[in-house]
Amino acid sequence: MTSRQPFTLPFRRSRAGTTEPRFDPTSWTGALLVIGALAVALYVVQYLNAADDYGWNRFGLRPRAVDGLWGVLTQPFLHTSWSHLLANTVPLLGIGWVLLLSGVRVFLFVTACVVVLGDLLTWLVAPSGQIIVGASAMVFGWLGYLLARAFFSRRLKWIAVAVLLLIFFSTLLGGLLPSSDSNVSWQSHLCGAVVGVAVAWVLHPRAGTTGRPARPAPVR
Repeated sequence: MTSRQPFTLPFRRSRAGTTEPRFDPTSWTGALLVIGALAVALYVVQYLNAADDYGWNRFGLRPRAVDGLWGVLTQPFLHTSWSHLLANTVPLLGIGWVLLLSGVRVFLFVTACVVVLGDLLTWLVAPSGQIIVGASAMVFGWLGYLLARAFFSRRLKWIAVAVLLLIFFSTLLGGLLPSSDSNVSWQSHLCGAVVGVAVAWVLHPRAGTTGRPARPAPVR
């Protein structure tokens, strides 16, 4: 999964018979367009949700409620207010853009793991009796993966990316700490980040290691 092949659309022929450049979603511009389209989708859902007096939020994640398991898939698309979505927009665009530059398969795999496994973990550990919505858990999962990728792989390029992410988004890390604010699910943030780190550990073994480490010799 560490090496990637560009995911491109076939050449299109213009009326003049010449070929147009392929659209590459892993290029700087292509990735921004894809992540921008995802953000637009979130705003469309938010508009419809707000028009329904946020009735769609009943489909959010409800910890340890069987009928709340739908929220594992719907949580990232629902928000409690316009300000909630706005707060998630810049991190989603910035961190999602960086992740997509790593390749479409990596982006889809990391996102699927973070959303499904992270939300399932949240469903198990978060306090019951609440509805959890918002894309922030997915964003924290992305960030956890990108930071852990640099740590495990020790590749200079990825370390530089991780440093830049910390410079621009270091304030997000406070969302991983326990909070008395009942409107903020720090458990969801933490679960997303933990899954992101775990995915990085699986995909990017420590540089210089091959296979499992040898067992230490018994002490006599």
